[in-house]
Amino acid sequence: MTHKAPYPPFELPQRRLEVRAAEKASAATALGIVVFEGDEFPAVIGEERAAELGFTPKPGATLVLAGAEGPVTVLLGAGLHSQADLATMRNVAAALARAVPVHRALALEVPRTGLATDGIAAAFVEGAALARYVYRLGAEADDAKLDSLELVAGSALLADLTQGIKRGEVLVRAAKLARDLAGTPGGILTPTQIGKVTRELGTAAGLEVEVVDEAGLVELGCGGLLGVNLGSEEPPVMVKLVYRPEGTPTGRLALVGKGVTYDAGGLALKPGDEVHATMKNDMTGAGALFAAMTALKELGCQAEVIGYMMCTDNMPSGSALRLGDIIVMRGGTTVEVINTDAEGRLVMADALVLATEEKVDAIIDIATLTGACLRTFGVEIAGVMGNNAALVDQVKASAERVDEPVWELPLAHRYRGELTSIIADLRNMGGINAGSITAALFLNEFVGDTPWAHLDIAGTAQAPAARGWINKGTTGWGTRLLIDVALHFKA
Repeated sequence: MTHKAPYPPFELPQRRLEVRAAEKASAATALGIVVFEGDEFPAVIGEERAAELGFTPKPGATLVLAGAEGPVTVLLGAGLHSQADLATMRNVAAALARAVPVHRALALEVPRTGLATDGIAAAFVEGAALARYVYRLGAEADDAKLDSLELVAGSALLADLTQGIKRGEVLVRAAKLARDLAGTPGGILTPTQIGKVTRELGTAAGLEVEVVDEAGLVELGCGGLLGVNLGSEEPPVMVKLVYRPEGTPTGRLALVGKGVTYDAGGLALKPGDEVHATMKNDMTGAGALFAAMTALKELGCQAEVIGYMMCTDNMPSGSALRLGDIIVMRGGTTVEVINTDAEGRLVMADALVLATEEKVDAIIDIATLTGACLRTFGVEIAGVMGNNAALVDQVKASAERVDEPVWELPLAHRYRGELTSIIADLRNMGGINAGSITAALFLNEFVGDTPWAHLDIAGTAQAPAARGWINKGTTGWGTRLLIDVALHFKA
């Protein structure tokens, strides 16, 4: 489509980051050294002098030491050796990137831990690169760029480091893509544009890409997506992605992502505050899904993965869905729309039905779904629910590995009555309480007996301030989690 003035064209930024393993830092202007509590301090400074300068090896602590020659040295606190994990390694790399913001060539000495060397390497790449990456429309911010990263260790570790670097680079690329998509204003990244991006990048990543337009959605009977789109000038699209591994798949997994490119609330208009302006991020679920699937081939995923991105905006107009209207979903379920701002569950329900028709082994959906989840868990933890404990446990395990925390809420069927309508099969909204649970119960109506897990990322999709490897703004949260779930998926 032709962009209306004054919108600029949508362009993904060009990125360059050279990462390599080396026995000695050669190009870096700043060198990070990890210091654990109780360990001997590096030769560059004694423990007593470091303490005088305010440094102790607590997690997140940093001390920048500028010498007359060579790179700046940065001490990086890592806490107790016994408690070190890959999240610790990811965070010390992020701390280095933040401690010396003007340095664009960094190096990190690989510490001795009980952790796998390739895992440390991947975590270092993720931490440094994602902490530095700030999206500006069409470009990386000049003050956040990182040109090179060297991981320094003995020659015996270089092969494992190189392997981990390759994996880290793929994960970073995917997470950046998700941040870019979620951070682009809805007037620029329209559903039509999402179709173009997924065709281009998805095909290049070895995915089968099908973009279903409005006419196709009508034929499929996707009344949820079509209903939410009624008030918009922009047509909706459903993007179906398929990743097929070489050889016999170890299982078939479906992913469903909410892709509301801008959520004004429809006729249930949101308040005119700053939160309204962040509603461009309401497609974070779909963005994370797509970004994750672009990484599967490079990482050698052995499961077959089918993705559904349900894309529209949710706008008020004379043609918009009215409160009290009834729509017919894929599969024939009728829904009374009590609140047009509870639109995510409507667009996703169509895709959940389509996924069950594929006879997959499991379905995972991901969505910025409820403010109730944000109020429950804040901005650092996502909610997870589901109808299958084993699948939910797989999601939890992946969340732990990639440091994208989740907490399980009960799929409490005692609240199912709140979704009962007297004139349709369902209402799209429960009462004023337990909103995250009733939203999940609504989705549960569309998955049948298929094992299913639901990720509510309303809080984690947007960060109010930088922390660790996450920057202020859209986070791309869930990308790395979905990659990990797919790589470890067990039917």
